[in-house]
Amino acid sequence: MATTERVMATEAEAEQITKEKLMEDVRAVVADAEELLNATADQTGERIAAARGKAKESLKAAKTRLDEQDAALRAKTKAVAKCTEDYVRDNPWKAIGIAAAAGFVLRILVTRR
Repeated sequence: MATTERVMATEAEAEQITKEKLMEDVRAVVADAEELLNATADQTGERIAAARGKAKESLKAAKTRLDEQDAALRAKTKAVAKCTEDYVRDNPWKAIGIAAAAGFVLRILVTRR
């Protein structure tokens, strides 16, 4: 059980680091877009091309990071679904009891209003 908790904690830390990196990438895209807008306001030529290139790179990095996050989330969801399925197969009566209890609590909450 301690190993599972340790793995979950490590995954949570990695997820937090990834979220922070994603936010940095999004901030960089916004900053580059602002720079592009400022550069195009009164200048043409080299400065605009450099700003556009920088914005393009930042956007590409953010998209890559989003794709990585999406893939990681999908993999994690599949793993959780597999664990849930294994648990239900190994403990069918417990699963039925949990579902019944959840349904009962949900019914109480719905009829309360």
